[in-house]
Amino acid sequence: MSTPVRVRFAPSPTGPLHIGGVRTALYNYLFARKMGGQMLLRIEDTDQNRFVPGAEEYILEALRWVGIEIDEGQGTGGPHAPYRQSERRDIYQKEARRLVDEGKAYYAFDTAEELDAMRKRLEEANAPAAQYNAITRMQMRNSLTMKADDVRARMEAGEPYVIRLKTPRKEEVRLNDLIRGWVNVHSSAIDDKVLLKSDGLPTYHLANIVDDHLMGITHVIRGEEWLPSAPLHVLLYRYLGWESTMPQFAHLPLLLKPEGNGKLSKRDADLGGFPIFPLQWTDPVTGQVARGFREDGYLPEATINFLALLGWNPGTEQELFTMDELIASFELTQVHKAGARFDIQKAQWFNHQYIRQQPDTALAPAVQQQAEAAGFSCSPEKAEKIAALLKGRVNFAQEIFAEADTIFNAPTSYDEAIATAKWNDDAVKAVTAFRDALIPFDGEFVAETIKHTLSDAMTQAGIKQGKIMQAMRLALTGSGAGPDLMLTMEIIGQDETVKRLEKALDNLKVLKS
Repeated sequence: MSTPVRVRFAPSPTGPLHIGGVRTALYNYLFARKMGGQMLLRIEDTDQNRFVPGAEEYILEALRWVGIEIDEGQGTGGPHAPYRQSERRDIYQKEARRLVDEGKAYYAFDTAEELDAMRKRLEEANAPAAQYNAITRMQMRNSLTMKADDVRARMEAGEPYVIRLKTPRKEEVRLNDLIRGWVNVHSSAIDDKVLLKSDGLPTYHLANIVDDHLMGITHVIRGEEWLPSAPLHVLLYRYLGWESTMPQFAHLPLLLKPEGNGKLSKRDADLGGFPIFPLQWTDPVTGQVARGFREDGYLPEATINFLALLGWNPGTEQELFTMDELIASFELTQVHKAGARFDIQKAQWFNHQYIRQQPDTALAPAVQQQAEAAGFSCSPEKAEKIAALLKGRVNFAQEIFAEADTIFNAPTSYDEAIATAKWNDDAVKAVTAFRDALIPFDGEFVAETIKHTLSDAMTQAGIKQGKIMQAMRLALTGSGAGPDLMLTMEIIGQDETVKRLEKALDNLKVLKS
């Protein structure tokens, strides 16, 4: 019987969650759901110097906004609580000291000045790597070079120390990454990483291994930046005696700058005028505000769809996916090794597609609010009609009101090129006939009846309707192009339609004279 899939998303509360982190969470979620497994949320807050108030709450809200459901973990609870690493220090200390007792790790008392001097000596000697390793550790102040009584005395006196991994000098470390295949690293390239810091808190390397093991994680799906650390983590599983239950690794490709060269950064977003955080973030110290996908008007469905295809290809021509369709289609083997270029225009295209699918009732409140804030009367029914008319022409819901300018404002000028080309005697005759037909009109003023009234008026006037439609639009909106004209007239109403036609007959007559 196979072990149930359990994955985890383990962000650090050091600021707003990067959109690349959201993609990592998404891929974990899709894989877990596809395999009928569970997803955990763990907060890796062992670096207290970088802790930012409000960041944890931001992470939870961002995941909720995009629709990633957490089965167990911070904010949800579960049998492996606590899920903040800062609250699990006793567990890490116990495992770190076990490694020391078993000769797989050691206490190190080196000061920052001593470490700097060691690195400087190595650099001056042109050593291939200036690091604390199997060779250099024998020249430093640690429990491998000091007498046991001296080590004990220093610890009892409260002298600061760390616990370092005792990396083997000549071993081959291998792992089979689900995306990248076999990765082989010689242990001489791995330094003696700090496992437990002088403040008693673990580093990421120890904490994530201990927690993944104790929480039964079967697959570690994380960013490419952790790939260089993966061999070290394999060693830790081996040293801790957990190699047989070591999770499978999958390292995701980087998100690249829009032009494709280098890792996407906040500076790229600031220069390009687009967000790289899921939600708006206000820095608690500086007060600086960073844009968010949500506040910029992106729908969660569009954001998820966009992110899913940044590094994963379903192998089909399909581009629009619901969350359930993503779950059904997702395969880790179809995730690319190469970085994915962050194309914000593509994100806008996705949002456009999902705005078009939104119910008019969902878009109407924003339209009504913007209209009334601008001093216009706008009923919910009118707002719904405006949404229906214009949602196919915008990328964001907040753009609908701007597109509705010709509905709320009669034209004060007319496109001169269109007027010159299309405002002729037939146009004047057609607009006059249509106006005359609307004045006595007492039926329901809706697009369908307006269309029939226009058709009948043109027939009686002996004018081919197709030849004068651009002029008719010019008379009503001042432009030669735009959304459905019949629905536009329905929204502005019978009186306003007649008024605009009469105004055009007067103003355009002057223009043509």
